[in-house]
Amino acid sequence: MRIAVVDVGGTSIKSGMWEDGTIKDVRETDTNAKLGGVHVMQTVIGILKGYEDFQAVGISTAGQVDTEKGMILYANENIPGYTGTKIRENIESVFHVPAAVRNDVNSAAAGEAFCGAGREQKDFLCLTYGTGVGGAIVIDGEVYNGFGYSAGEFGGIVTHPEDRVPEKDLFSGCYERYASTTALVQRVSGRFPELKNGREIFAKKDDPEVKELIGQWIDEIVYGLITLVHIFNPGMIILGGGIMEQDYVVGRVREQLEKHIMPSFRNVKIVQAQLGNMAGMLGAAQAAQREYEKRQ
Repeated sequence: MRIAVVDVGGTSIKSGMWEDGTIKDVRETDTNAKLGGVHVMQTVIGILKGYEDFQAVGISTAGQVDTEKGMILYANENIPGYTGTKIRENIESVFHVPAAVRNDVNSAAAGEAFCGAGREQKDFLCLTYGTGVGGAIVIDGEVYNGFGYSAGEFGGIVTHPEDRVPEKDLFSGCYERYASTTALVQRVSGRFPELKNGREIFAKKDDPEVKELIGQWIDEIVYGLITLVHIFNPGMIILGGGIMEQDYVVGRVREQLEKHIMPSFRNVKIVQAQLGNMAGMLGAAQAAQREYEKRQ
């Protein structure tokens, strides 16, 4: 079976063809997100027209997704006008094959469950650290969507109530404002303006002042995980996003977290995501395969 897969991000759109368990013919296209949801949808359809002989389409996308209708429930202004976009309907009307649509973090979690770090673990949480903090909940091997298809918004955990100003910013005082890669860069560049991204920061991690700032950021990551561990009692937490490819970060998170959780919860495994930027496309392929089989 051949499944065309597309992963819509704020900066780029990755695409490929899933066949025999692997993604082939991988391509990358600029999203040009600021041009809006209509433009993004036209770009996706144009990308799909560049592939041939597929029996289904899997879409992983930024935004909150109604998986039953295959539409965007909510997207912030990173992609203006994306809210309400009927992705499945648009794709099926052009290509006449089944299409499945999932939120990007849920797709990545499904990919990790399907053939990555979570393939031998039935229950786990997946968090990705980047511009914000995304999350997904996997129970008995399935992504839990919640009542409104938006479960796992872990970036909204309040970790600093003293900073809450919800009338100005609903996420003020919340986890992603302190634990995201964006937060790390803001923290470090405030003292070292020449360090403008995670790669540059970790190249200087042996500098005592930089190391101290990284340590403060890791503490923020741990604060959110303490809450999640005690609520979900997961067997595993998978940490994703480019910044989590740093072994130093994951190792320190493990060490610090163990000090802050009850002994009966310390059997949780903290692991790095294995699939990198292919996870979303692999999860989208799994969803599309199921959608195809359901309609046969």
